Amino acid sequence: MPSIPAPLKLLSKADGARAVAAIAKGVRGSDLIGGLAFILVYVALEWVTYSHEYQGVPVTPWNPGLGVAFGLIVLRSAVYGLALFAGVVVAEIFVLNTHLTWSAMLGVAVVVAASYTAAAAVARRRLRLDVAMDHVRDVLVLMSAGTAGAAVVALLLGALLLADADAGNDDLSKSVLPLFVGDVIGIAVVTPLLLRLSRVWQHRQHWREWLGVPPLALLIEVALFVLVTGFALWMIVGSDRPNDYKYFSMLFIPVVVVAVRHGIDGSCLALASTQLGLVAVLRAYGYDATTFTEFQIVMLVLTMTGLLVGGVVSERERADLAARTAEARLREAELEAARAARLNMVSGMASALAHEINQPMTAARALARSAQQLIKAGDGDMGQANMERASGNLTSLVTQIDHAANVVRRMREFLRRGQPHFSTLDVGTVLEDALVLARPEASAHRTRIDLTVEPALPAVFGDRIQLQQVVLNLVRNAIDAIVEAGVPEGRIGVRADLSEERRTVEVSVADNGTGVAPGRNLFEPLSSTKPNGLGLGLSICANIVQAHGGRIWLQSSANGTTEFRFSLPLQPER
Repeated sequence: MPSIPAPLKLLSKADGARAVAAIAKGVRGSDLIGGLAFILVYVALEWVTYSHEYQGVPVTPWNPGLGVAFGLIVLRSAVYGLALFAGVVVAEIFVLNTHLTWSAMLGVAVVVAASYTAAAAVARRRLRLDVAMDHVRDVLVLMSAGTAGAAVVALLLGALLLADADAGNDDLSKSVLPLFVGDVIGIAVVTPLLLRLSRVWQHRQHWREWLGVPPLALLIEVALFVLVTGFALWMIVGSDRPNDYKYFSMLFIPVVVVAVRHGIDGSCLALASTQLGLVAVLRAYGYDATTFTEFQIVMLVLTMTGLLVGGVVSERERADLAARTAEARLREAELEAARAARLNMVSGMASALAHEINQPMTAARALARSAQQLIKAGDGDMGQANMERASGNLTSLVTQIDHAANVVRRMREFLRRGQPHFSTLDVGTVLEDALVLARPEASAHRTRIDLTVEPALPAVFGDRIQLQQVVLNLVRNAIDAIVEAGVPEGRIGVRADLSEERRTVEVSVADNGTGVAPGRNLFEPLSSTKPNGLGLGLSICANIVQAHGGRIWLQSSANGTTEFRFSLPLQPER
């Protein structure tokens, strides 16, 4: 019968009862079923992995039950520390068949439960462990907390062994070291997997969606992983010298590859599979406890490597996703800014547009009344001359109404909001439609707009409304510059032609207004030369042109000869 360490003899049944009452304080009914289920799982895992008991200390190659307990304490609450206490007691009785007294057995259970509950609580509350394990920091916090808890348990139980007069220094290497390694690797392998599986369960993800792999590709990957890992394990156990670990490095290859492919989720599954395979092979070939521990130390290094690689990969993938999301939001914000700029532009052009619409409507009203008078004067028997005049008036009336409707239609299209609609465009038509909206405001400021388009100009591929906005922004800036200069007769020249290398279409907007002060970064947001300007017009122009694969620049900044240009790539030939 193994001796009982003296300090454990000091614990009475009353001490054990008080410990149970302290841990059980605050237990909720909702956790009772989960706690009972965990006790059954813990005892079953202890039975599967149990090796032997030494001086009252359970020696096991790895402790998956402890990994489950640590994960549940982190996920739920310290109530599962009570379940761990009960699981240790039940396992001591029914699995280890311990000969310890009740006080000693309860003392071991209190040390294990209290140490790991405290470590898990510190990791979750003090160190802010994210149970989603989304960052490398979370991996390091979990491993640090688990290692600290295992170290405390090993030190306390080691101190109890040293306090026993019958125990020697050899007892520490035979019990405490295997206990420490088994506990750490149990937490390192099982706890991250449990935390990630809980995240999948909470989000109700399918396993294939979780790993992000099609079924056939996943089956191929699993088969390759099993083959490579099985071959590596065969090389390890097939060595003539069982303590030669030179082939153990082969296990790093499949684990690291899976971690790189699937991040922290893949590394957790790969490490759990590798650990189960290693333990099964070592037991099948009858390796002793010392060799078991030595292999597990190397396995611990592999586990840390796999978790860190998986954590780094997952963190980078999330960073890339966050960058893409931010980019999408930026594009949406740019669309909103462009729409706001269009609203602001039309608001400034409102009076000119109203005048432009009022003119054809007034003419249409006069023509309609004239035709009405001619019809009435004929008393039903109109002469040839009156018929021709009435017909001409009605034709002109329809033309004036069409012109007004065309202005309204173009304005409504220009104000529309939505995703860009790219299509093959005729540059001349795009410019003409844009200048229909700009000419009323230009006329109000005694400014003439001349449009010159090179004949047979090739088509471009883009969004018509966005390109019209670029032209309107540049033309309105030219009008403002002419007004600021006080030019009696303003002139704006809009020209479109092929570039010298004949690979792009260049559109220029030149005016005879004030020049542009040198040294200004005109195309940066919030950069404006106007007293009340927001500095968004040219920035929006630059974003639109760049999105079309072109560029925009200031060709000339001199007073009276200011010119902006932008280029657009040609529509590719099919």
